[in-house]
Amino acid sequence: MNDSRASAAANFGYTVHENASLLDRTTFRVPARAATLIDVHEFDAVPRLLEQAGAQNREVLVLGGGSNVLFTRDWPGIVLALRTRGLDIVEQHVPGAPGDAAIVRAAAGETWDDFVHWTLAHGLRGLENLALIPGSVGAAPIQNIGAYGVEVGEFVHAVQAFDRTTNSIVRLDRAACAFAYRDSLFKREAGRYLIAAVDFLLPRERALRLDYDGVREELAAMGATDPDARAVAHAISRVRTRKLPDPVTTGNAGSFFKNPIVAAGVADALRHENAKMPVWPVNDGHAKLSAAWLIEACGLKGFRDGNAGVSSQHALVLINHGNASGAQIWALARHVMDAVQARFGVRLEAEPLIV
Repeated sequence: MNDSRASAAANFGYTVHENASLLDRTTFRVPARAATLIDVHEFDAVPRLLEQAGAQNREVLVLGGGSNVLFTRDWPGIVLALRTRGLDIVEQHVPGAPGDAAIVRAAAGETWDDFVHWTLAHGLRGLENLALIPGSVGAAPIQNIGAYGVEVGEFVHAVQAFDRTTNSIVRLDRAACAFAYRDSLFKREAGRYLIAAVDFLLPRERALRLDYDGVREELAAMGATDPDARAVAHAISRVRTRKLPDPVTTGNAGSFFKNPIVAAGVADALRHENAKMPVWPVNDGHAKLSAAWLIEACGLKGFRDGNAGVSSQHALVLINHGNASGAQIWALARHVMDAVQARFGVRLEAEPLIV
């Protein structure tokens, strides 16, 4: 596209790049290209772009911050990269909400960690345990991101999205989003909804959640004897920085595998054979296992196959040591999954979208 066409497209809320590299568009930083990459700055442009793509019979992939996707090949169609911005408190005091709470609206393209700190700066609590998670606001409800005892679905009030089935803008409340562990309606019906913005119901007063392993210890090391939400966010950021490789310097997508949920009887049998195995009870006669522990027990923490490896800092994280392809990282992931299944009879699932 020449400069005049690019400028014209930008005036309509988007910019088009042909045969575009995706190397710097994902935190894994693997080599891949898109036949067409469109940076979307105004969400109102999305319906028109999708209509054009449909008329051209071209596949569309939506990309946020690129922190939860692994490209194993080039993309032959269109990549829509959401670069929309906007943060606003749309309701200062919500009638009937527990305590004093506000509704905050964030555009899908906002950076998640920046948004967390914005809410804390405005005196709102709830998201502090989710500090320093990479990615965008729009991706957060899809995966129902979670860390340190908190899931984002607890605070989602509603999601505004474009429904490709009905070709209309819809507003889905928290119940309609059907949040579950690292799951949601948006993940189960992948490709149907393009998230435009997320409304969060955030309290101004709320008991801090400090019981997750390492949080109280980090606060004590900081000298925070009476911590507030901002101190908790800082402590968790310090823990994450120490435990997880920085995607800025080492390509990775954070936790690559979900903690498996199995029947309570299966967990009991495994615990009987492996006394140190962490097991957390969940509802309906099931229990959650530690994927990191299972991987370490297979001797794979720090394992490396060429430039693809398992982090020596945290066994849940697969890393790109420099020049690994997406296919090589995915082959390593399958090796890890096969090893865990062979030893424990448990099949791990990948968290990121595998393209």
